[in-house]
Formats: sequence, C-alpha cells, structure tokens
Amino acid sequence: MATRVAMAAGEASGDLLAGLVLPALRRALPDVHVAGIAGDRMAAAGCEPWFHVRELSVRGYAEVLRHLPRLLRLRARFIRQVIAWPATLYVGVDAPDFNLGVEARLRARGVRTVQYVSPAVWAWRPERIGKIRAAVDHMLCLFPFEAPQLCHAGIRATYVGHPLASTIPRHGDAAAARGRLGLDPQRPVIALLPGSRPAEISTLAPPFFAAAALLSRTDRQLQFVTPMADSSLAPVLHDLRARSGCDRITLVDGRSHDCLEAADAVMVAAGTATLEAMLFKRPMVIAYKVPRLTESLTLRKAVIPYVGLPNVLAGRYTVPELLQEAVQPRRLADLVLGFLDRPVEVARLAEIFDSQHEALQRDTPRLVADAIVDTLGARR
Repeated sequence: MATRVAMAAGEASGDLLAGLVLPALRRALPDVHVAGIAGDRMAAAGCEPWFHVRELSVRGYAEVLRHLPRLLRLRARFIRQVIAWPATLYVGVDAPDFNLGVEARLRARGVRTVQYVSPAVWAWRPERIGKIRAAVDHMLCLFPFEAPQLCHAGIRATYVGHPLASTIPRHGDAAAARGRLGLDPQRPVIALLPGSRPAEISTLAPPFFAAAALLSRTDRQLQFVTPMADSSLAPVLHDLRARSGCDRITLVDGRSHDCLEAADAVMVAAGTATLEAMLFKRPMVIAYKVPRLTESLTLRKAVIPYVGLPNVLAGRYTVPELLQEAVQPRRLADLVLGFLDRPVEVARLAEIFDSQHEALQRDTPRLVADAIVDTLGARR
C-alpha cells in the first residue's frame, strides 16, 4: 500500500516551500501519494489538490473573523477527508492558526504530524508553545535560532535551513533579469512588492504606486516593476496603477524573483518576500499595514520590535520598516532615494545579507524529506 501523506499550505509562500520539497520526498519515498490543500506549485510537483491554497489565504484578525465560518467548515471537512483517506502522516506547511488545530485533531486520532515552518513564538504569542507541544510530533525550523528554543520547551525540532537560500543564487545578474522582463538594462529599477493577498494589495499597492509616481517625477530614468502573485489580482493592480498616474510601472505575471534580481531597490510587504529580497542582496523598505483590530491584538502580544525577516535575523534594524500610518508615499520615496544615493551603504548591506544567506543555506528539501521519513518510521 502506498504511503499517504496529507499536506496543507496556507498561502503562496507555503505553496512555494512545499513545492520545492515534494520532489525530494518522492525520491525518498517512491510510492508516496500526497494530497491536501495545495497551490499551483504543489500541484505541479504531484500533490493532489483537494482544495486550493487561495481558500485559506486570509490575513489578520479582522479578515479572519469575516471568513471564520467558512474557514471552520473547510477545516472540519478537510480533517474528515484526511482521516477517511486515510493519511499515514500529516504535514502542515506554515499557516499555524489553521494547521496546529488540524494537527491536534489528527494526532489525537493516531496520525503522526509534522509542522514545516515554526510559528514565530520568538516574535509574538509565546503562549502557543503549549499548543505546539500537544499538536506536533516534529517541528521543522527555517531559522537556526528556532530549534534550540523549541527543544528546550520539550518539542522535537530540527533546523532544516530555508529552501530559498539554495534556489536563489548568491550573486545575481541584474542586467540579465531586466532583459528577461523587457526592461532597459541600463536604467535603474525599483521593484514594488505589495503582497500576494487581496488585503495586502488593497492597503499597500496604493502607497507603493503613489511613491513610484513621486519617484518618477524626481528621476525620469527610473523604471518600476510589480509581480502579480495571482492572475486574479491583475484587474485590481491595473486599476490601481491607472489611479496612481504612474505609467512606468510594469506589471508582470508572477516572476517575483526576476523582479527582485532586476532591482536596485525594493518596496516590499512584510513576510517571506522580505527574505527573498534579502537573499537577492537588495536594499529594501519594508511596509506593514493591517486593520486596527489586528494591530492592537498583534502589538500587545509582540515579543520583538521587528516585522521584517532581515531585521529579525540580524537582531537589529538593517533596513527601515514603516508600520501602519507611517506607510506614506513621500516617506517610501525618500527612503528609496536614500538607497540610490548611498552606494557605499548599500554595499555594506549586501555583505550583511550575504552572511545571512550563507547561514540559511542547507539542502533543505532533502532534510525535510528525511525528517518526514524519520517521523513515519517512528510510527511503525
């Protein structure tokens, strides 16, 4: 009988992480059958999509509350399907608010559980440690400081590195990336990454595009590029670009890595994209803007002052972060201009980012696959 692994990612970044791991898992377990909540990358790598990842892609307390009845119905239906299949093991990919609940229910039914990407208990909501201990057989950590903290709390944890650190080159080729995007290789490029979810787009794309309009009036040589994480976002982004009055923003389907590699500087939403910008050694301004309810609850439970992963990894502010009302077009534009005007500072920043890149570089897909096989073996 084939080994059946159920898997669920909660958004585009989780789909990317799982999609990179699945080929290694198939090499380790040739008879494995993987199914669950999948995005396009997971499906392309052989995961049978019972539900699409976009059905879970909500952000913050306010948005979750609006969608809570639907999400609870989806979770209940998904758990029933995993048990009826039946799954030999469950892998939750990020999305801890969804996956920890699923894992606790499945573990109580005798299904082994692996959580790939640790909840950020080091950043906020440290009370989740007890919930993790009850739900997870094996936690797989992307960052080196996480595993010792979790092991100290009695949770089996393994540092596996970040797969993007192995897929993104240590030294990129901006001119080649600009050519692939149809941009002028001789003119500076600013990448605008306002996020992959509708709520992020609605709050961050307008100030990002307005900042691009300001910058374009300051320097007519500047080019701007925005990757669209999902084709469903295209109408909204085209409309927001038109409203901004900046006709030099190129919108491209996906290809966020090409956009980052092509860039001289980046405006980016807090999240995995900040790590990607760091791995491409690009100076960035990080923005974070959520509804007031989410802000009040999040800030009350915060442990560290940073929201951007480059700053978290460094333990200090290496790049600026603009939060909530501070996300203003003029401030964004001024910070980007500061990077363009200070090449020596940008070069020092690239050295810091390269050191962080090296620390995260492991054979992550193989390490994750080995951990899954090991956890399966513990059940037999």
